[in-house]
Parts: sequence; structure tokens; C-alpha cells
Amino acid sequence: MTDTPESRYERGLRKLAEIDGEAGQKVIDALQDIAPDFAKYVIEFPFGDIYARDALNVRDREIATIAALTALGHPQPQLKVHIEAGLNVGLTQKEITEVIMQMAVYAGFPAALNGLFTAKEVFADNK
Repeated sequence: MTDTPESRYERGLRKLAEIDGEAGQKVIDALQDIAPDFAKYVIEFPFGDIYARDALNVRDREIATIAALTALGHPQPQLKVHIEAGLNVGLTQKEITEVIMQMAVYAGFPAALNGLFTAKEVFADNK
């Protein structure tokens, strides 16, 4: 039997499970009845291609993702998933809070406030 290279999809599923655990799979499952192809794209591109690269570890990638989603100011559902992922890959609540607070400098107070209130919800759910 020969070893076959891991497909983008397989690599993406592995990374999704490593980073997001059940929360990521819930997002994928929620897309199945409306846009199953989009669910496949989410697995293959962000997780199979980008998160699987080795220049940054998953912890650093989650810091960047939390910062970017906070800076956008409005994607609270996605920010919740990535705050949970941050906790899952070893970020502390204090570190996540600091990342979000840092975004007040670049994205403004409203975006940082939205991020902090989103983090507060996630932290409360994880007690």
C-alpha cells in the first residue's frame, strides 16, 4: 500500500478540528442545507490551504484572526467562533482581551467595544 498525499479537504478537516473543535464543525454543518459547496470551500481554502501553512502556528493565526474580525467591527458570530478557537489553541482570556483592546487604536472604540462584549459572552459560556 502506498501513502497518498493528504487532500486539501482532508487537511482542512484536520486543521478545523485542531483549531475550532466542535464549534467549527457546527458552522460547516449549518451550511449543509443551504450551501454545501461553500462549506467545502471553507474547509479547503482557509483551513486546508492557509491555516495549514507552517510559517505561523495556530495560536498566532488565531491572534491575527481575532484582531481582524474585531477590526471589521460587525462579524460577531465569526468572532465568537474564533475566540473559542483561541481558547482552544491556548490563548488566555487576558490575551484575547488585550488583542481586542489593541484594535481600538486601529479600528476605533466601537469595533473594540463590540469585540469585548462578544468576548465577554464567550468567556461566560466557557465557565
